Amino acid sequence: MFIIGITGGTGSGKTTLINRIIEESGLKEICFLSSDSYYKDNSKLKFEQRDKLNYDTPEAIDFDLLNNHISLLKKGIEINVPEYCFSNHLRLENTNTLKPEKILIIEGILILTEKKLRNQINYSIFLDCPRNIRFERRLKRDIIERDRKHEDVVNLFENRLDNMHNIYVEPIKKHCNLIIDTSERTGIKEIIELIMEKI
Repeated sequence: MFIIGITGGTGSGKTTLINRIIEESGLKEICFLSSDSYYKDNSKLKFEQRDKLNYDTPEAIDFDLLNNHISLLKKGIEINVPEYCFSNHLRLENTNTLKPEKILIIEGILILTEKKLRNQINYSIFLDCPRNIRFERRLKRDIIERDRKHEDVVNLFENRLDNMHNIYVEPIKKHCNLIIDTSERTGIKEIIELIMEKI
């Protein structure tokens, strides 16, 4: 199994790029994991407590479970990926079965901050995108998909996300094999050629 990690700031276009890779390559030998599915289980906390947690720091991710799941996939064993509800900040009881393929793509803003996970990834891609574009994308997504209020998203970006981006996201560029500007639609020929080569 060849593992590709796709990272970059919130709203940089990670999920969009992965969908394009799967669609334009036409390959079925690709499986996909998002670190968003691996937020820690904080169900013992009340909503008000969960709502105040910082979800943009490495401590928010259950890297033990994520690393274990990747190890199982590498051994050819299917996994049960957790479902996560962003509106309530809860890991749900439902899971989704993921079968191993020749290529595994992992995406997330924090995936390269954890050394063990970073060492499991064979090829890392950083999506570079200006702050104003990332902000507009995140604002639109959170209001439409995650039932957030406009003012809350703005405050979150200004009071937390900007700082977390500077602390945890920008510094990991040095670990990446490829940096892509995603402020506009970008070519992905190089990525697809890499995947074809590994398959």
